Amino acid sequence: MNTEDKIQDAIANPQNMGEMTDADSVGTVGNPECGDMVRMWLKFSEKDGKKVIDRASFQSFGCQTAIAVASMATEMLKGKSVEEAEALESTDLSEPLGPLPPMKLHCGEMVEGALRAALKGDSEDCPEPAEASAASSNTLLGDMNAPAMKSGRLKVVKLDE
Repeated sequence: MNTEDKIQDAIANPQNMGEMTDADSVGTVGNPECGDMVRMWLKFSEKDGKKVIDRASFQSFGCQTAIAVASMATEMLKGKSVEEAEALESTDLSEPLGPLPPMKLHCGEMVEGALRAALKGDSEDCPEPAEASAASSNTLLGDMNAPAMKSGRLKVVKLDE
């Protein structure tokens, strides 16, 4: 199966897509040049005295490749220690899909950025649920429409290309 087929399969059957209401940490990153955004939620547990990722989920406003990489990454992260997750780079996260075309490398970088933001526990990236409507709180779309977005509380991090 070639890279394009793997991406299409990941899009047809995305894993761990959607917000995680009981997450311990969340990270959001975006690329203002193309308008793509990825948010990743992490839930931790303790295993053998180490903090490990128990579950990961994501939401994406972006191209199919960003969704595919995020889907693969959330599966890959399960059971990894924080240290192991911190060592992952965009190429590691997209590796199950095969080599990405040069114009899609930023998709892996966005997923890596969302992971890094979540690992830092920088919860400034999303407003408190009270600031957004109950139906759309703590979601990318809800954040885009929330007063916090207009006040600049949502950080969009530009990735170097």
